[in-house]
Amino acid sequence: MAKSLIGVSPIMHDIYLGRDTAPLWNGLVARVSADSNDAEALMDLSALLQGRGQRKMGLDLQKDAIALQSRFRRVFGTGGGLKVAALVVAGDLMANTPIDFLLEGSDIDLTYLYVDAGTSSLPDLSYFDAVFMAVGESEENRPVLENIEILLAGSGTQLPVMNGYPARVTRLTREGVGALLAGVPGAVVPTTVTVSPEDLAQGNGRDPVREGSFVCPGFPIAIRPTGTHAGGGLERIGHLSELAAYFKRCPSRKYHVAPFVDYSGPDGRYRKQRVVFIDGKAFASHFAVSEHWIVHYLSAGMAEHAWRRAEERRWMEDFDTDFAVRHREAFEALCSRIGLDYFGIDCAEMPDGRLLIFEVDVAMIVHDMDPEDVFPYKKPAMRKLFAAFQEALAKRSCLGRHIGEPYPGSADAAERSGVSLSGERA
Repeated sequence: MAKSLIGVSPIMHDIYLGRDTAPLWNGLVARVSADSNDAEALMDLSALLQGRGQRKMGLDLQKDAIALQSRFRRVFGTGGGLKVAALVVAGDLMANTPIDFLLEGSDIDLTYLYVDAGTSSLPDLSYFDAVFMAVGESEENRPVLENIEILLAGSGTQLPVMNGYPARVTRLTREGVGALLAGVPGAVVPTTVTVSPEDLAQGNGRDPVREGSFVCPGFPIAIRPTGTHAGGGLERIGHLSELAAYFKRCPSRKYHVAPFVDYSGPDGRYRKQRVVFIDGKAFASHFAVSEHWIVHYLSAGMAEHAWRRAEERRWMEDFDTDFAVRHREAFEALCSRIGLDYFGIDCAEMPDGRLLIFEVDVAMIVHDMDPEDVFPYKKPAMRKLFAAFQEALAKRSCLGRHIGEPYPGSADAAERSGVSLSGERA
């Protein structure tokens, strides 16, 4: 039987909950010391290092693992459920849809198939029950997504690939989302432009059109260097005179610029929601309250303030009959325009009731790692979301597989498909 990964989810659970990961580290290091070609141990070490904040070292080990083989097995539960293939790309924990979390509680036998811009073919996908295209949008991933579009078209698979629309994923840039969702009823989607520091510094913030092309949103603006995530370098700039100091703090060749929208509530605080859509249905992921307009769940003090958790609890428990009902028209338009089977949004409610959409992505982190004694309401909501994702895969599964057909990790299947069991590159 092929080796199996420990997996991102259990490793991140240990780190998130402050458990001692030294035994895990020592065990994985011992495996690599005994066998430098233990790709699974290298990949788990990569996840452990990234979770500890050692991103570069983690990605270096991941690169070493993928150089040894391009497919990795991850068994959930008994492993007797669906055989699922996930097309993924090398990168950090935000490079792909967080499928390792989404499959928690299942008995799925998952195979990660790593692809890049130079991958010339996919293995025979007919040996899997379901396939999921997990690669997220980014400048680095664009060539990979373009290649996957070609690979899927030539794969000959009869399976409907969940999120198998790479070209639609490439539209989810910060600029692309604003254009794609312009005019969505009941929603506010700020227009984002990408601009050089020179062009931005020459704008006066009052004239909306400069040289017929660069559109200056006017101050105040929300600005961040291109290629950043999780609020990296994101600031509110209130006047042209503040730009020079910002450029020194956050140097970049290009910046994303959007009008700053004040979405604070009557109490002056900011509330941000993460919502996940699966086959057109919305699911609550998390809700955070913060004094700062850049709302991050980890720094919002949710664990320290019972009243904030009470707000999140009401939002999650009443989601289907309250929030999702109020924004049904906007949600339906989102799903129609984005055209993906799975995606997430970060959003907020404006004082006038409209939905303010910050970001749309297929790779947003979705998890149930929060301690159950502090957040007892979260696991039921997340299990509901996970179950819906697993059901969506099941609906697309090849239910007519012949009894006795070799599963894709077996030597017989590998021989018949012409693919090395280890996934080694030619």
